[in-house]
Amino acid sequence: MSLKILDTCVNCDVCEPACPNKAISLGEEFYVIDPALCTECVGHHDEPQCVVVCPVECIVSDPDHVESREQLELKYRQLMAKESAA
Repeated sequence: MSLKILDTCVNCDVCEPACPNKAISLGEEFYVIDPALCTECVGHHDEPQCVVVCPVECIVSDPDHVESREQLELKYRQLMAKESAA
């Protein structure tokens, strides 16, 4: 399942550099997570690093982008293959 950032985000700038997939960017009002790039840190860490560093606990599972661990692992492998081909 991809994660999403709620509108309670205070734009503290700590989540963006913590994301190994570069899935987090500054949106119009607050940071956003690209579900096509979010693997919940599967393949990189044991837990989502954005959740670990968020001081206001505004990062939650996105019910609109439900994925199994296997799907997240496949997405991770595909992202790494694209990165190494570039």
